[in-house]
Amino acid sequence: RNVDRRTKRPRDRGLWIKRVLVFVMPLLVIAGSIGAFAVMGALKPEPEKKADEIKAVPVLTAQARREAVRLTVSSQGEVLPRTRINIVPQINGKIAFMSPSFIEGGHIRKGEPLVRIESKEYQLRVVQARANVAQAKTVLARERSEAAIAAQDWQDIGEGEASELTLREPQLAEAAARLEAAMAQLGEAELQLDRTTLYAPFTGRVVSRSVDTGEYITAGASLGIAYSADIMDVRLPLTNVDLARAGLQLGFLASENTPGIPVRLRANVAGQDHIWAGEIVRTDSGFDPTTRVLFAYVEVKDPFGEGADNGVPLVPGLFVDAEIQGVGVDDAIVIPRSGLRGNDQVFIANADDTLSIRTVSVRATDRDRAVLTAGLESGELVVTSPVRGAAEGMKINRTSWVAGPATPAGETP
Repeated sequence: RNVDRRTKRPRDRGLWIKRVLVFVMPLLVIAGSIGAFAVMGALKPEPEKKADEIKAVPVLTAQARREAVRLTVSSQGEVLPRTRINIVPQINGKIAFMSPSFIEGGHIRKGEPLVRIESKEYQLRVVQARANVAQAKTVLARERSEAAIAAQDWQDIGEGEASELTLREPQLAEAAARLEAAMAQLGEAELQLDRTTLYAPFTGRVVSRSVDTGEYITAGASLGIAYSADIMDVRLPLTNVDLARAGLQLGFLASENTPGIPVRLRANVAGQDHIWAGEIVRTDSGFDPTTRVLFAYVEVKDPFGEGADNGVPLVPGLFVDAEIQGVGVDDAIVIPRSGLRGNDQVFIANADDTLSIRTVSVRATDRDRAVLTAGLESGELVVTSPVRGAAEGMKINRTSWVAGPATPAGETP
């Protein structure tokens, strides 16, 4: 054991004290720091307490107006010609002539000759049929003469009642029948000769042509396709809601006592918007089983003439937007569409700058407006701006006032 010879004490006592100080000093520093923070916290002044202040939410409003409005229904459809046919010959032959109008995009007029088939063969058939008629007439005249002679001879020398064969009645009937058959053959030959020329059945436009001059054609072969330019139809799909707004019923058919429903058709042609006027004249007999809609048919008369828009016709294949004039609502409340929340709620700005949530009856809506029939009075202010966390009685601040423009009676909202 290491012992100090002078003090006779172990030499490691000083080392032990140093070790104790190494462990104790950090603890003393930490304790002193905590005590200093505690004293500082105790001496810090308390913060001033403020009462919670509820801020009013800024909103935009519009005034509800009582108006007489007419509802509209929007739909889309394709323009189709009511009459579209294949130009088909009824006889065989070689094409000898073709009208310059009978070409893709050509204008044709009713009664205009479009195609002429070589007619020499059919002219010869007419000549032969006329000869047969003349021969049959001669035979009939001879039989009539012989029958008259036979009747006279029987009166002169005969006794009793003469038989039909004696009076040549069967021969006379046979001659008359042969004349009728010859005349029928003549009529058929003349009909075939008339059919060597194909005339335009209506005034319209040529869609396509599949033959040319010099080709041999057969009866029933398609020479081309044309459509009539007198009436265009637009087939519009309508839902149950659309039918109610338009005032349409199943099986609707326009007549003198039931006028058609006016429709405005709109499309962009060559970069410009054009509008054509038409009317719904009929509906399908039932709902489409796949889409569950009922199709209504809009009729546009003379789409290449008086029905055109500043000279722009309504042509087949054009896709148009349709605005159907619906039923009128005499005593409606009109508000901006942005004022309607969900399906049937509006936020009301009260006179005391609080908000109320109101349930209303909605008759119709469109892109700009909502037409109501109950739940709101004229003159009340409707909140049109977004409101987060809306609640009954919450404070609001009308930062600006926006009035909804009026709709004159009878006009479309």
